[in-house]
Amino acid sequence: MSATRKDRLESIARAGVLLVASDFDGVLAPIVLRPADAVMSPRAGAALERLARLPRTYVGVISGRSLRDLKQRVNGHSGIWLTGSHGCEPEHGARVELNPEQQALLDYARAACEREAACTPGSTVELKPFAVAFHFRGCKPEHAGAALQRIDSALADKPGLYRMAGSMVVEFSVLQADKGNGLSVMRYRTGASATIFIGDDVTDESGFASLGNEDLSVKVGPGETRAIERVADQPAAIELLEHLAEQRAAYLRDSLPPGIEQHSILSDQRSIAVVDPRGSIVWLCLPRADSAAVFSRLMGDSTRGEFEITPAEPEDDPRQEYDSDTFTLKTCWRRFTVTDYFDCTGGRAYQRAGRSDLIRCIEGAGRVRIRFAPRLDFGRMPTTLVRQESGVEVDGSPDPFVLFSPGVAWSIEAEGQHQTAIAEFDLTNGPVTLELRYGFGSLHPVQVPEAERREQTSRFWSGWVRTLRLPSLRPDLVARSALAIKALCYGPSGAIYAAATTSLPEQLGGMRNWDYRYCWPRDACLAAAALIRLGNTGVAMKLLDWLVAVVDRCESADRLRPLYTVSGHELGQEGEIGELTGYGGSRPVRVGNAADRQVQLDVFGPIVGLVAMLVEKGAPVTPEHWKLVLSMVSAVRARWMEPDHGIWEVRGPRAHHVHTKIMCWHAVDRALDIARGVLGRDRPDWAELRKEIAADILANGWNDRAQAFTFRYGSDELDAAVLHIGLTGLLPPSDERFRATVLAIQAKLLDGPVVYRYRLDDGLPGTEGGFHICTSWLIESLALLGEREAARKLFEHMAALAGPTGLLPEQFDPCTGLSLGNMPQAYSHLGLINAAVRLGAA
Repeated sequence: MSATRKDRLESIARAGVLLVASDFDGVLAPIVLRPADAVMSPRAGAALERLARLPRTYVGVISGRSLRDLKQRVNGHSGIWLTGSHGCEPEHGARVELNPEQQALLDYARAACEREAACTPGSTVELKPFAVAFHFRGCKPEHAGAALQRIDSALADKPGLYRMAGSMVVEFSVLQADKGNGLSVMRYRTGASATIFIGDDVTDESGFASLGNEDLSVKVGPGETRAIERVADQPAAIELLEHLAEQRAAYLRDSLPPGIEQHSILSDQRSIAVVDPRGSIVWLCLPRADSAAVFSRLMGDSTRGEFEITPAEPEDDPRQEYDSDTFTLKTCWRRFTVTDYFDCTGGRAYQRAGRSDLIRCIEGAGRVRIRFAPRLDFGRMPTTLVRQESGVEVDGSPDPFVLFSPGVAWSIEAEGQHQTAIAEFDLTNGPVTLELRYGFGSLHPVQVPEAERREQTSRFWSGWVRTLRLPSLRPDLVARSALAIKALCYGPSGAIYAAATTSLPEQLGGMRNWDYRYCWPRDACLAAAALIRLGNTGVAMKLLDWLVAVVDRCESADRLRPLYTVSGHELGQEGEIGELTGYGGSRPVRVGNAADRQVQLDVFGPIVGLVAMLVEKGAPVTPEHWKLVLSMVSAVRARWMEPDHGIWEVRGPRAHHVHTKIMCWHAVDRALDIARGVLGRDRPDWAELRKEIAADILANGWNDRAQAFTFRYGSDELDAAVLHIGLTGLLPPSDERFRATVLAIQAKLLDGPVVYRYRLDDGLPGTEGGFHICTSWLIESLALLGEREAARKLFEHMAALAGPTGLLPEQFDPCTGLSLGNMPQAYSHLGLINAAVRLGAA
């Protein structure tokens, strides 16, 4: 391999998100006389699979073959993106239907080619969905030339018919196609920052031409080309793929951060700290989880701030676990243990806003090294540390911020515009306790001893768990999921964070990075409802009080926004923190969320559903809650016929989403239950509204071609959220349309242990993983259908994806085995609870 080619391969192997794309014939499979006899080389398949399993790496094949033919030849090799018909048939793209004129023209071209094949020995005709190809590799040159002349004469000057010449083939298509467009679409869908494309044919030249300076184009074999690299033949192309796979794997092995699910959290129901597998605090926003971060290594590197406690000499990674049903985290090194927790003592004092006390107790033996490196405002503000007699003061913080650490000798070191406190000592004089105090600047000891504070904090969490009724199925994981939701509750207001973090990526290295440190009324109500299923009504009651106040501040209830701050206010503008490189190089890191400007009309259903559950449990529902129900039904009446952005917050035009309509129906249906339960009377006007909405859904939401209820009216794209047509009771489990929808989603959206929310192009570049909450919906739906064994098996797969300390992020990529999205995700944990409860009752 030449030095120049080696340098180019090394450069492409270090891309943020890499797309490896190639032609099929002549690259992955040797050229053969009859196209039907082509078989992919085993070495090529192995190289592609190895690449496809790597994080931040996508593999695609773009061929002139039909998509159906291409699938058959790549069958058995997972994780490969396929595009047939020279770019016209992307595997996961919109289906193209020919109009009658195009179909007639295609039939005419097929007839012309078949006539010539019948009288031209050695020629064959290949039929495709949008084209016909005349192959003449097996013909004598004089016979081929004459046949081509006659075909061209017959098809000349036919408007709407496009001729494309390849290697010993000529093709006539009724769609304009070239591999450059197909490659561009694939690059967009995968979110690739760099692409390598390998091809051997004339038709691959448009693919080469579509590439930019950061990409690499490789021509296989002789002939003029726009490619910047060339290999001699098909075996050499496979060797290049194998070499690329080795280089890419080596680069990623050295650059990937710890898995998202490997992290743990600490909570005091005001803020939430994220702790990495080595016990370093790598994410902490103060005074609230949606404030600016003071430690943000999770979104960058060690220069962005962390609080690290490690052995002074390198050793193997520690073991990490929670102390029973608490958020007291133990990181156990070989000779000492670090115990971390937020102080939750003082009865209901945890509800005070603005103050947090994070305690880190080091117990055992050996030499310890501490690195205390806060970075104010995500590291955008210079951070100065002042050494005091009993600790370290963070100068310039908007609120008092100190590290109380009696007996620890600190040295202050400069790191760019920031300062870091370093200490190293032997644990010869017993345990060392560090107290990070925010909102409280005293560097004097508090009256309550550390051991008592730890015990009271443990009782705060574990005592709450003991009040729950846990199902027989995985009670340990259900308890941790309930605790995760409890940890996401903001004590002072009762709102529930959707997750503790911002911008943990839906695609490693990609741009689908969102800020979830806010309260979505829909998500929060579903989370509180999951806790009701475990016997807890307190979280729901407090959340409803928060919601009542939010709705009171709205112009009208039908203008309820999709999300709010946990204090109940509207968000500011969505922005980006350019100084942070993102988790695993996934940029941008966002603050704020533009979805708060969307219209999401499904929100009314979960709110009314939560009130209905409280009524059924005999909770003290008040007139204010009844007024909330009235306002939600009025909102449904006013707006249910409007298009919206839907549960998935597609950043595009509004549409009539089937899930939204189901949730509007659900709001009215549950309101009728409440009216009967609270007032002892029915509401005929509501019953009529419910009937009208149901009729509209059944008439417009079902798609005959998909044989399922689908994403939006008139669409044949599937959406896991429409499983709620059975989960809400709009259709009974016995209805064949519900069963067909469940089976369609199981067949098309289930991939390994997870269910994708959809497969459509949502207008954003890049990919995403399967959503844990979608998996839980399928589990519940299968249970409703009586498919208990399949539901139980899928539940076990879902449970196995939880991290070592039982936490779940939003998504999982079955191809790379990576967890994705913000964590811990309320959606994921409420889904696990609901699935376990459903299976326990099945």
